[in-house]
Amino acid sequence: MTELSEFLRSRRARLSPEDVGLTPHGGRRRVPGLRREELAQLAGVSVAYYTRLEQGRGQNVSSSVLDAIADALGLSRAERDHLNHLVRPSRARKTGARPQRVRPAVQQLIDSMDNVPAYVVGRRLDVIAWNRMACALLGDYAVAPAHQRNMAWQIFLDPASRELYVQWERKAADIVAFLRLDAGRYPDDPQLAALVGELSVKSQEFRELWATHDVQDKGFGVKQFHHPVVGPLTLACETLVLPSDAGQQLITYHAEPGSASAESLRLLASWTLGATDSRTDAERPTTQA
Repeated sequence: MTELSEFLRSRRARLSPEDVGLTPHGGRRRVPGLRREELAQLAGVSVAYYTRLEQGRGQNVSSSVLDAIADALGLSRAERDHLNHLVRPSRARKTGARPQRVRPAVQQLIDSMDNVPAYVVGRRLDVIAWNRMACALLGDYAVAPAHQRNMAWQIFLDPASRELYVQWERKAADIVAFLRLDAGRYPDDPQLAALVGELSVKSQEFRELWATHDVQDKGFGVKQFHHPVVGPLTLACETLVLPSDAGQQLITYHAEPGSASAESLRLLASWTLGATDSRTDAERPTTQA
């Protein structure tokens, strides 16, 4: 329950009594943020009850109490989901052990997107399906070793990513928040633990971001790239959940019609037509452990 303890403490630390309408008392504070008794007061529970939860001894806590604590901490939807997974991880443990499979229809769909980079991410941010344009924009997943077909590995351990993403620091923080959310959902995934261990050893930036315990789910936005072939690109990013495929999300990038980025994407698509698809039938991403 260390994860639960650290997460709750990190959420308390980002709030001050003034933030939640309380009058500070007790003199100088040794640590920032709300004290346990202040949070318990806001949530309407006893200090002893909240302390047991933060110490990892609240397995039988009710949903109403968790909701009250989440409200007191001002948690986002992703943070609320994370808290629930940390308190009640049994259902997620079983799901995390299943192999990931990309349905053939999904692969056919993304292959049909001629000018749209598209790929599917699964648990622990593994890239488990991609199209020709995704390889042209982000790197050739078909030739990368299996353990490197992962967004977190690519961002922190592939030097090319720092040149590709104009706002690399923001992208890195988002990736860690996504991965932390998966860590709560699948706490017994040995490959996720190995990935976090490798990134922690090899990247100081990852270690520092991981220690914040921030969580976030993938959504939409605008991303800026500096591509080595076509130069600057400003692309809209969309995340589409695949509801019948647990833990899988389809990520797409597209440019505003008539924009310079749309023309650059068209040039990138033309450039890739000169290269054959390096994937054999055996290499095509239909399964991933």
